[in-house]
Amino acid sequence: MNELEKVKELQKLIEEANNIVFFGGAGVSTSSGIKDFRGKNGLYKSVTDYPPEYLLSSACFYKEPELFFEFYKNNLNSLSVEPNIVHKYLKKLEDKGKLKAIVTQNIDGLHQSAGSTNVLEIHGSIYHNHCLKCSKSYDVSFVFESVGIPKCSCGGTIKPNVVLYGEMLPEKALNKACLAISNADLLIVAGTSLTVEPAASMINLFKGKNLVILNDSKTPYDSVATLVIHADLKDIFENLKA
Repeated sequence: MNELEKVKELQKLIEEANNIVFFGGAGVSTSSGIKDFRGKNGLYKSVTDYPPEYLLSSACFYKEPELFFEFYKNNLNSLSVEPNIVHKYLKKLEDKGKLKAIVTQNIDGLHQSAGSTNVLEIHGSIYHNHCLKCSKSYDVSFVFESVGIPKCSCGGTIKPNVVLYGEMLPEKALNKACLAISNADLLIVAGTSLTVEPAASMINLFKGKNLVILNDSKTPYDSVATLVIHADLKDIFENLKA
């Protein structure tokens, strides 16, 4: 099948399904202007002085917070970014009662900005921040508008509630995501290389009828998928009807 025929097949699978779960990675937000991580023009390609895994690690946060926040505030601020066609399509699919959950590896909050409600953020969110000393919550603007290391009124360091390298995934969101995937009859995986663990292994929990993978490059799970489309997500979703 050519690409257009594959999109028509995806449309058919969506129309036949009753319990759809969408599992998305960084590629979902690239059309909004947010860089992915491991893509050809990804964020990691522009880093030279330090390994990117270190700059976004718990080790860097606690040992060199100045370095961490310089990188974090320069590269992960999505406050002025708007949802794209993928986010908006999923909202429509949720409104129809077909899409039961969105499992996302993204921390940008764009699914919620588009109006989706059952969003399971397994890597956390830039929109939630707390003081390590007194646990006081701070909004996202306070963190990104701060100079240097964001500090609480009590003097403690404010930590974004995002999952850094070396940290465990949030148990509550992870459990809900696993349950949603295991109950789905159609799982659409999009914009992720499926190489980051333990998130990638969550695909193994799917026992439903059809697994669809949408990504601009090959993934380790292509061989077991019902349908695979290697193309830009914008081009795919422009040809889908909710």
